[in-house]
Amino acid sequence: MPLLEVQDLTIRLQTPRGPADAVRGLSFSLDKGEALGLIGESGCGKSLTVMALMGLLPDSAQVRGSIRLDGQELVGRDDRFLCRLRGDRLAMIFQEPMTALNPLHTIGHQVAEPLRLHRGLPAREARAQALALLERVGIPDAARRLDAYPHQFSGGQRQRITIAMALACSPDLLIADEPTTALDVTVQRQILDLINELVDERGMALLLISHDLGVIANNVDRMMVMYGGTVVESGPTEAVFSRMAHPYTRGLFAARPRLGAARGSGPKPPLATIAGTVPELVDLPAGCAFSGRCGFSTDECVQRRPEAEAVPEAPGTAAQAGHLVRCWRSHEWLLEAAP
Repeated sequence: MPLLEVQDLTIRLQTPRGPADAVRGLSFSLDKGEALGLIGESGCGKSLTVMALMGLLPDSAQVRGSIRLDGQELVGRDDRFLCRLRGDRLAMIFQEPMTALNPLHTIGHQVAEPLRLHRGLPAREARAQALALLERVGIPDAARRLDAYPHQFSGGQRQRITIAMALACSPDLLIADEPTTALDVTVQRQILDLINELVDERGMALLLISHDLGVIANNVDRMMVMYGGTVVESGPTEAVFSRMAHPYTRGLFAARPRLGAARGSGPKPPLATIAGTVPELVDLPAGCAFSGRCGFSTDECVQRRPEAEAVPEAPGTAAQAGHLVRCWRSHEWLLEAAP
């Protein structure tokens, strides 16, 4: 049985223009020791999905479907039940550590808090374990800085502190929501390496949320591409990158900045973009959410939501198991888009 199993998850939000389904029929599973990536533009439903897993959605949100952790249903459970899981079996690294940390408490107090709440450790023992955690995540001179406050640390150090908090009780599932936002490239690499090292060391499952294709390519076993609240493509990371089967996936890949382009005084080719704009949630079509921006869409794409189906591989090669796409015309457009 998978550690985490999500079936047909739908999240409806109340907006000024009426109710809107921000996540539509999301299904996936995650085993212990496995790393799964979730990628897509801002507003596609990534963070809402993980907030649903953590039980942190707004009170007005309506949730349908199933979220099971080790067979236990989480949808519909009261906050008291979910509080026993959060910080213990489920933990999250937020994308902005300065808002995730309480400016009024020392970092030693905050890292030790899950140990006191979930493990019942006395203050002295919890503090000793907090120190060990801060040393493990690379906070320099941790013993002296245990009683320092969040504003006294750099952005990269604050992110390391939130990682220490998340790992305090050795959770079964670690969710990292854009964990390297606003960090420079060197620190990004250090933080990602640290997360992967600790995940491997403790055998936990990792759900990594990002909008960066490079981060996903180098850090997860499987990936899901999300648009308009729906997973449009999913599968083994290598398979998705080698055979991008949805027009949106290919558009994301084409739009990434490229380093090392030739320099000179001549005109530079414009950065590739995806045509159109992301529609409002209440304006999503009944069919494929990407149909309004896709050059391959037909009336069927607008009117009927495609089912997930196996991606055909290139001629002469075998299809990759588990590589799925939601596109009525994937077989046709893959032929047209082939290099």
